[in-house]
Amino acid sequence: MNFLSHFYFDRHSEDPHLVLGTVLPDLVKNARKDWNIHPEKKAELFTSDIENSILNGWRRHLAVDRHFHNSTFFFEHTSAIRARIAPYLQDSIVRPSFLAHISLELMLDSTLLTKNHIEAEDLYKHLRQSDRLGMIKFLELNDIDDTDYFLKFFDKFIQSNYLNSYRQSHNIIYALNRICMRIWKDPLTESQMHNLSKILTEYHDNLQGNYIEIFDEISLAIDH
Repeated sequence: MNFLSHFYFDRHSEDPHLVLGTVLPDLVKNARKDWNIHPEKKAELFTSDIENSILNGWRRHLAVDRHFHNSTFFFEHTSAIRARIAPYLQDSIVRPSFLAHISLELMLDSTLLTKNHIEAEDLYKHLRQSDRLGMIKFLELNDIDDTDYFLKFFDKFIQSNYLNSYRQSHNIIYALNRICMRIWKDPLTESQMHNLSKILTEYHDNLQGNYIEIFDEISLAIDH
């Protein structure tokens, strides 16, 4: 799941460090794709309340992703999206399965915003309130020494207010292309983006009827 979908499960939390932990795995990966840390495997290193709150949020992120990626909802929708977009990606380096996976996650983020389940500003508020020194210590304990680089990325992430752009369906294809550009050079042509935008917008519209079931299912699994 993407940032806003992860935030959904702890949207009522008053602990900014728990909320930070729920999105930190994706923040770390987006900052530098070669950073691959596993704090859940060395919990004994984290001794402060802040560090443990971040760790608890991190664990919730992993639990949410585990349930989501093994759900019937995920398999059915990614298969359906893949079948629709594959004919338009025959000459592209982009894998249809990858694009289907990411597009479903972005659709869910978008729907949470447009259906008023969450506000992106609430997530940004938690991130701004988190303790910088505590976050730096958490990263250093995970052998990330270039914390200045991460903090610059972190501040830019907050300032850009990018997550609010997901309110408009047509921005999903733009976000998808940006994600693909981190992996491949010139991943999608203008023609492919145009065709994919039409397909994904239509699919997104049809998703509105049953999107909440996956959130209910995961909530039940991780909170009981």
